[in-house]
Amino acid sequence: MPSWMNSGLILLLSLHWAQACQAPDRKCDFLCDCSDCSDEDNCGYAKGFACDFEDAGQCGWTDRSLSTAYSWVRYQGGDTGPISDYTTGTATGWFMGVSAVKTDYVSTAVLVSPTMRQSSPTCRLRLRYGLWDSGYTGLGSTPLWASILFDNSQEAIVWRPEATSVLAWREATIFIGRVNSTFQIRFHSQRSLGQKGDVAIDQLEFLDCALPLQQPGKECAAGMLECAREGCVEQQQVCDGTDDCGDGTDEQACVGYRLCDFEDGLCDWDMKSLSPLKWVRTSQENISSTDPLKGPGRDHSTNTASGSFLYVTVPDGGLTVDWAAFQSPVLEPTNSTHPCRMVMYTHQFGPRSGGLTVLVADREIYPVWKRGGALGDLWVKAEVEIVTDFHFQILIMAAIRDFSYGGIAIDSIMLSPECQLSPVNSSIATFPKPPKDPCTTPDKLCDFHPDCAGAEDEAKCGDFSYPEGSSGWTDTSIGNQAWLLYENVTSTVKDEYLYVAKAPGQQLTEAQIRTPLLGPSGPVCTLSFDFALTGNPAHIGELSVRVIDSLLGVQPKLWEFSGKTGTGEKEWQHANVTIGARKHRFQLVFEARAVKLCPCAKIKVKNVSFLTCYENYFPFSPTGLSCHFEHGLCGWYQDNSDNFDWTVLSGMDHTIGIGKSLVVDTWSPSLRGLFGRLVSFPQPPSSTDYCLSFFYKLYGPNTGTLNVKVLNKNGHENIVWTRSGAHGNYWHEAHCPIPHQLTSFQLMFEAVRSSFDGRIAIDDVALVVRPCTVPRMCSFEGQRCGYSSSGQVHWLYRNGISTTIAGPKTDHTLETEMGFYMMANTGHDILPSGSNAILTSPLRQGTSKTECVNFWYHMGGGINPGFLTVYMKLVTGERVKIFSDSLNQGDVWRHGNGNISSALVDWQLEFEVVGAGGKNTYVAVDDIFFSSHSCKNQGSRCTLERGMCSWSNTQNMKKDKLDWDLTSQEEEKHYPTPTEDHTLGTERGHFLFLPSSNRTAANQNAQLLSPHLPPTKGTCLKLWAYKPLSSDSQLRVWRLSEGALHQLLQVSELGAPWRRFDVNITSTKEYQIVLEGIKGTSGFLALDDIEYTIGVDCNKKVTDDVRTKEHDYSGGVGASVVVLLLLIATLLALLYYYLRMKPAAKAMPGAPSSPPSNAPGFSNEIYEPEPTPDRVIVPPAQNHPMAAGFNNVPVAADFREREV
Repeated sequence: MPSWMNSGLILLLSLHWAQACQAPDRKCDFLCDCSDCSDEDNCGYAKGFACDFEDAGQCGWTDRSLSTAYSWVRYQGGDTGPISDYTTGTATGWFMGVSAVKTDYVSTAVLVSPTMRQSSPTCRLRLRYGLWDSGYTGLGSTPLWASILFDNSQEAIVWRPEATSVLAWREATIFIGRVNSTFQIRFHSQRSLGQKGDVAIDQLEFLDCALPLQQPGKECAAGMLECAREGCVEQQQVCDGTDDCGDGTDEQACVGYRLCDFEDGLCDWDMKSLSPLKWVRTSQENISSTDPLKGPGRDHSTNTASGSFLYVTVPDGGLTVDWAAFQSPVLEPTNSTHPCRMVMYTHQFGPRSGGLTVLVADREIYPVWKRGGALGDLWVKAEVEIVTDFHFQILIMAAIRDFSYGGIAIDSIMLSPECQLSPVNSSIATFPKPPKDPCTTPDKLCDFHPDCAGAEDEAKCGDFSYPEGSSGWTDTSIGNQAWLLYENVTSTVKDEYLYVAKAPGQQLTEAQIRTPLLGPSGPVCTLSFDFALTGNPAHIGELSVRVIDSLLGVQPKLWEFSGKTGTGEKEWQHANVTIGARKHRFQLVFEARAVKLCPCAKIKVKNVSFLTCYENYFPFSPTGLSCHFEHGLCGWYQDNSDNFDWTVLSGMDHTIGIGKSLVVDTWSPSLRGLFGRLVSFPQPPSSTDYCLSFFYKLYGPNTGTLNVKVLNKNGHENIVWTRSGAHGNYWHEAHCPIPHQLTSFQLMFEAVRSSFDGRIAIDDVALVVRPCTVPRMCSFEGQRCGYSSSGQVHWLYRNGISTTIAGPKTDHTLETEMGFYMMANTGHDILPSGSNAILTSPLRQGTSKTECVNFWYHMGGGINPGFLTVYMKLVTGERVKIFSDSLNQGDVWRHGNGNISSALVDWQLEFEVVGAGGKNTYVAVDDIFFSSHSCKNQGSRCTLERGMCSWSNTQNMKKDKLDWDLTSQEEEKHYPTPTEDHTLGTERGHFLFLPSSNRTAANQNAQLLSPHLPPTKGTCLKLWAYKPLSSDSQLRVWRLSEGALHQLLQVSELGAPWRRFDVNITSTKEYQIVLEGIKGTSGFLALDDIEYTIGVDCNKKVTDDVRTKEHDYSGGVGASVVVLLLLIATLLALLYYYLRMKPAAKAMPGAPSSPPSNAPGFSNEIYEPEPTPDRVIVPPAQNHPMAAGFNNVPVAADFREREV
């Protein structure tokens, strides 16, 4: 055959195979028929049978809501709902969420999958979901549920999560089960009022949904049954009431078996009971077709809402008796070689499900099987073997709790041929003795503290150190592996352990065993146990520990082990797992999954005990809350009710530079959720104020927020200190005043992951019983920083929300209406013309250096807002003017500064406002910051070696999403940067940079703003920029005037090394310079040596009258003169005193050269070389209602910052 014919034949066969694998009956059947699995695209999942919604096609999911008022939409993280998706953990990732809704009726949003083929009994859908009532309007009773829509238009509910509001992604599994026709999955949400994204889903994963794989020409393994469609199933799946083959083969040869699916009645099961609470035969259609919380949603035998089952729940009239039972007819005796085998399927859903027990009634009544609590929204297979020498009946008893929803259902009871009906009449068996009443209230059972005689309340809680402690563990497995308890207890030997064994369940899930409800627990609570994964295979399986919180639900794994511990029986290893402080009652869970269960492979756990778990136990910490984290957390612990933990980082600390600190890396891809909290041990009440000092870093273009909170004994939280945004890659010192507390209290460091690309770090924490010293910076967020008011009217502590008629709508720090500032009303009806209002700082210690005070002020509301003058007031009484302004500057915050030269004389800062007869006018002040350097030329020329000068990042989220941040190549450990700065040309030099990481969306921007500059006919902006060839970032320079942006420069291509840009600026109106970075997908952008020359263009031509000044700064000269005169007078007085005292000293023979240690005066023993802290007491902090920060004021890198 010619080669071209061979090629053509191959091509034809390939096309035929491609068409065959894409045939409709092979589409969306959970099997990859095509080599590239293209037949499974857009089936509600993609390759890997998962959907993360990152693709705009949404894997085929579509919105089918009943109206446009409420619908499902593909979203990214935002102000409401999840702050990020689950898959990527960033705001760039996508998820499906509901729209905002506000209707007078309950609206329903529906999200529908594509049509899928039939599924196996083991089919399940694992997903992450979010339920968060962001508007505090209430979630409603049914904010989220899932259903299956069959090809005959019938619908069955398959999943109903608890309607609790938690700001975090939660994991759940929907058990789809056997569906023998095409079907669709639907997600529903019902609400009348709610915010966007309050209900959300992400990361869908379909598991074990394919029917047994067809293997043409291959025989089934020994012990397995071959299905008609050529698949294979295990013998245990034969005649169990479930179609495992997918064609009914495994349920056909069941001669002698008696199946009751309750579709045609009760069979021979008897519903009579001594209890007034009765089991009833019903269907979901009879229970409710409108309320998703009622009933099991579907039966087992048909997997539909019309199928029948037995059901018990709280009756409409209320619960009077908490148990219900029904029984089989009388059966013949059995023996161990031919036991009576019963298979049934149970549905134990919701808090009403107290448990299910199977009892045998022969001469006595005794339990042979039990399954406690709620197992979820699924039908679970149970298998019971009964051996008795007497005629007997099977009793099935349910325990029902008096809660709002849930119940217990039973279906598809299959009795083996050995369960023979007996002609003998039943006799009354002896009832077992009822359990005695508990010795204490339920909330004190298993709380790690003995409340009863002999510690009876702690005896069956899962701690093996108690004689009956092991009995506290209850198997809650729903799959084909389960936990069992081995006991060999004699007078001399106690050998007991938990082990994993085969189970009758259908699901391919982990074996799970739980404790009763425990706790609450204290911060050092520890689970101690020994474990062994032994056998011949190289990999035995997995073992893990997790917590199920009674409020927050299933928590992430605390500990896990994978592999094997050895080959012999004695290859035990020991583990201590920190459980930590748990505010709510909880259960501990062991989960395990063996690769293969046989005598050659075992998973076992023994010697389980709970160590130091009592809620009120706090170990002694030698250093208290003072901690450098080199050897642990000292008097601090991780809060387990948050979303993530602080981690110990080695190699970056403040203490020694290479030691340890605590960090939250918001750039970590493994981080999820919003909060990470570090909580102190309880502190006693005190009549004295405290001071909490610490060092911190807030670093990165998108870093988040750091809060300090005070928690009272009732759990109420007050924010007393907060910072957010980029603060530079260096340590800042903070001093946080803690007001005196009348009751015991706790402190908290809270990292708020509101952003995704930065680092929050703390180190060298100390708590002392004394007031804090005066702050070097004050943003007025949370407190007044010790500033006091005097004059005819008072300055007011306000924000945009509390301001009524007059005042800025936003503060300068946060640029939101939530941020605080100090404000004086200057309207003529409040502050008459000529009257004054004075805002005074705490007393500051004089120094020999000239300092610069920076602040932001807002004058507006109308014409004649008044006169603002800033003074340095010396303790001697003199007032020296350092700044003044009197113009209505529009609705903007302006930067002001002035030099402080006190020459060792203590002083205070005064902001004085004098009324000018305006109407509804005001003057406000915010973000006061003292720099240890002179203000001279700091605004016009900035090398970035002493901070950001007068340039600032905007915090207005409407203008940008990112921040420029300050770093050096020497300090940088995470982001790529230039190898050296431009100013110094070394790795130690500083620069501003904007990285293009994948943690934030491409094309997001960061704006750096200059102060407000006067109109100009020619001002030159000079800057140096660095952008490597690999970077696709952009640099834009704008002139901002009256809210409008005018582009001056755009740089897309640059390339290393540093390159200078000169930009001429002209403006007929006041303006600001905006340096905007646009991030790309890779690389970075850097700036250095930024300078502007007011009134001088880039050709060095003088264009403006540079002698014209916008504000009066002449007071700085006057201050120097006054201080100089005071200094001269002081020196003359000291010289006169010295000359008077010198002769007297000579007349005292034997005078010591230095005073003894017990003599009055100063000695070297108490001399402190560090600068003396400012001698000022800061009044108690006020609470601030939001998490926010202060990052708009420059910080020099060569001094220690003290702030509150």
